[in-house]
Amino acid sequence: MPSILRSTPVPGYIAVVSTSTSTPSRLADLAQEQWGLVTRRQAEQVGIPQTTLDRLTAPGSALERVAHGVYRLSGTPIPEHLELRAAWLQLAPGVPAWERGPEQGVVSHRSAAALYGLGHLPADRHEFTLPQRRQTRRSDVRLHVLPLTDAEWIRLSGLPVTRPARIAADLLADREDPGAVAQVVADGIRGVFDYPGTFAESLAPHAARLGLRRNDGFALLRWLLDLADDPNTPRWLNEARTHLDRSPVAHVEEETRRG
Repeated sequence: MPSILRSTPVPGYIAVVSTSTSTPSRLADLAQEQWGLVTRRQAEQVGIPQTTLDRLTAPGSALERVAHGVYRLSGTPIPEHLELRAAWLQLAPGVPAWERGPEQGVVSHRSAAALYGLGHLPADRHEFTLPQRRQTRRSDVRLHVLPLTDAEWIRLSGLPVTRPARIAADLLADREDPGAVAQVVADGIRGVFDYPGTFAESLAPHAARLGLRRNDGFALLRWLLDLADDPNTPRWLNEARTHLDRSPVAHVEEETRRG
């Protein structure tokens, strides 16, 4: 049976994918772009009969159940954050990972912080942000219906995930402990996952609730970095101030405050 080698989103994993149209090759074609995972809906869409799927998903067969309707192809490496990836696939089980955009869900809040390795908040639920309301029966999945711009998310380890500045803003909006959010901010800047000025801009809407001048993201960033007690704080604040001084948005907000 002819086959080809293909790279996959799983680091160090090269899948041997058959060029025929047999059931194993169709499953491999799906799984090799999804960390070895495939949904029942996707398998049905490529023409695998229900009876064949039932046989393949039986205990000890080719597909190992990870979550309801999500399976891992036996013998493939177990990816990091397996449960999070499976929960994300469940949000739109008929849409392949490589065709998805933010409308199918973006990893956010505590789950996003854990994906980056920021802070110490436990990711005891899988959290996603979507543009429209959607239902889930899983008690360990939390869906947030919030607007999200293209500048506020990236792809990390193959998953769409909010940027650290947006993560910090979302956590504050969720009334998370400011000390815990401060650690997320410091880790994000230290790891160069995001920039001090971007944090200041994203944090600005939450300044007034925390007793600071309305829309003063710089003051809120300074307060959080003081809580984190990082020795790099003066340099980071200088970078944030330089960024804000060059930002047209910052000038408009300053004029509004003066008015």
